[in-house]
Amino acid sequence: MGLNDAIQSEGFVTSKLDDIVNWARKNALWPMPLGISCCAIEMMHFAGPRYDVSRFGSEVFRFSPRQSDLLIVAGTVTYKMAKVVRKIYDQMPDPKWVIAMGVCTSSGGIYRTYSVVQGINQFLPVDVYIAGCPPRPDSVLKALMMIQDEVAHDRPFARGTIISGEPPQDLIQIPIQVIPEPNVPGKIVRV
Repeated sequence: MGLNDAIQSEGFVTSKLDDIVNWARKNALWPMPLGISCCAIEMMHFAGPRYDVSRFGSEVFRFSPRQSDLLIVAGTVTYKMAKVVRKIYDQMPDPKWVIAMGVCTSSGGIYRTYSVVQGINQFLPVDVYIAGCPPRPDSVLKALMMIQDEVAHDRPFARGTIISGEPPQDLIQIPIQVIPEPNVPGKIVRV
């Protein structure tokens, strides 16, 4: 018996609109993979046939931020790369979620240097952190399930918001040193 027959014989189907929208969003998360270093190999393995991420509805890896709603940052983020990561995040449509994959992404890892960001939570709001160097693909699956659980309990039609009701995380500005160009005769220098 099909759905149409069931509706005609039983009468009607009821549900909350929030539940229907959350079910659709939860089972159709499209990840934007941002593999910066060695954790990217494990992220690729997570998308392979052994772990079968398609059973969670997330097999559609999009390489365009405008078509993604889940950003997976995998690897060491330098200050030079931080602006690119933030730009990709800003181009993603709302609602969006972020997974920090690996210890280098979460805290800078073994790289306690001037060029490495000591955790992407300094410039991005992170939803799930995955520990490990590199983390196993099943840990990435667990993080995906945690994001799905967060989406399932969201209230997309709450007054004044389409994302969760939590206040946004305060962001820290990353200072970038600007080096002026040398003054060349005949060249206009903007100051």
